[in-house]
Amino acid sequence: MATRVPFRPVPHPELPSETPPRAPVPLGEFRSLMSGFATGVAVVTTLGPDGCPYGLTCTSLSSVTASPPILAVCLTTQGETLRALLDCGAFAVNLLHEQGQHAAEVFAKPVADRFAEVVWQPSPNAGLPRLAEDAFATAECQVTRVLEVGDHTMVLGMVTGVTQTPATPLLYGGRRFAVWPDGEVPQPPSVPAVTPLPSSLPGSPC
Repeated sequence: MATRVPFRPVPHPELPSETPPRAPVPLGEFRSLMSGFATGVAVVTTLGPDGCPYGLTCTSLSSVTASPPILAVCLTTQGETLRALLDCGAFAVNLLHEQGQHAAEVFAKPVADRFAEVVWQPSPNAGLPRLAEDAFATAECQVTRVLEVGDHTMVLGMVTGVTQTPATPLLYGGRRFAVWPDGEVPQPPSVPAVTPLPSSLPGSPC
């Protein structure tokens, strides 16, 4: 189980040692700002101790380092998906294609059984929930570090396996879904359908 590390600001040696405190902008202003930052759409999934799947829609996803391959997701600290993820020690990032809007909406709402609304299957290496019909790529990740920041928790994960097929990504920005115009989608370099890395987890991660 990963250990949570509370966020503590560390002063930069070249900055003044005493900076006058400033109030943050109002929540509405911050949300308005971030709504203008268009991103892809992902569903983060994991398994609970009893093998039940958990997941939620996440647009707060970013790469951190290429060597080793580390990515970061930010999840609400009080959510049940985060609790299951930390118990499991592993998670999957499902990148949705243009037909995946329904899945994005299902996993963004308090639905009683989200996985009953989609088709899913165990990922090939770690057995994590993969959205077979809605995701064009799935990254299997092993938790390496957890950092609490405000009302969210940042989870760093090392990518241990990738499943990927060519598709048009689903986008989200300005509080609405969108896709690239036809013929303008940049395609990633061709890779095998399943690309396990040497550190992939054997069997079920929980």
